[in-house]
Parts: sequence; structure tokens; C-alpha cells
Amino acid sequence: METLHGATVQEQLQEIEHIKKARELASKLANIKIAMLTTITEQGKSHSRPMYTFELKDDGIIWMFISKESRKLKEIQANPDVLLNYSNPQHDLYIAVNGKAEISNDTSKIEELWSDRFKMWFPYGKEDPNLCLLKIIPQEAEYWDTPDLLITQVINLVKNTMGGNPYMEGENKTLRF
Repeated sequence: METLHGATVQEQLQEIEHIKKARELASKLANIKIAMLTTITEQGKSHSRPMYTFELKDDGIIWMFISKESRKLKEIQANPDVLLNYSNPQHDLYIAVNGKAEISNDTSKIEELWSDRFKMWFPYGKEDPNLCLLKIIPQEAEYWDTPDLLITQVINLVKNTMGGNPYMEGENKTLRF
């Protein structure tokens, strides 16, 4: 677990809540590596593209490698509000994360995350002058998670119907960071 930094009990409790939310989101994202990153263009239109994301840690920050020459970098510098959409259709799991993006040149984080698989985009490796990081700080995440098993779905349908409640397929939850 992360070391708590809060000076007061209240601050530490807030940190613990943040860690709990980050872990819940991390558990949903565990088997999804690609997100559709949406930024806003100069013309005010949404622009989405697939991006590889790294495992979420207790701080809740989402990291991606990005090119210093990319259009998305310029879009983020102009408007740091971004949306990440993740999906795992095989398990009926869908996640949307709204956050603030920052550009980072943190060499120790690049070192930590680097793998030779990224040489396709950054041929000079982790020392590539075009390589930097996109740091996304989630503000809100919403997920829809439907049970995999048809029998579980049928049981929930019967249970809700007999209880006079509308059928809710799976779980829909919003996490506010």
C-alpha cells in the first residue's frame, strides 16, 4: 500500500478513499490495455485514437507514451480535458474515464515503463528525443459491467421481476476522484 502523506486524519482518510477508487478502477482495467483517447481539436471537434495504457497503480494516474511531434500533444496543450474509453466486449465491460492530461518528460517514469515493443514508434528507445509521457489524472470514471454467465443474468432478471424492480443488467457505477 502507498504511504499516506496527509497531515491530518481527515486528509489520510481522503487518501485512503482515493486509493480504494483507484484499485476498483484498476481491477476493471486489468485486462484492457488499449483505450480510445479523445482530445478536442482546434476546431472544437472530438478526435479519438487508440493508445496503449499501463497498469494503474494506487495513485490512479494513467500513463501513456506520446510523441512530442504528435497532433494529440498540441491538442492537449490547448485543452487538457480528455476522455478515455475502454472496452472488453467478451466480458460486457465498458469504461469511460474523464480526466486532465499533462505532458511529462519524467525520465525515471519512462525508464520504469519502457519496453522494446515501443521501438516501433520510438526507434531510438527510451532516449528517443521525440518520446515523452502523457499523464492522465482521472476526475471521474464510469463503468458498465455485465455478468459473463447467462445463468447469472437470468437469475438477476427473475429476482428483480419477482421483487417488482426493473431488470438491471450488471453493474453501472461512477467513481469520482
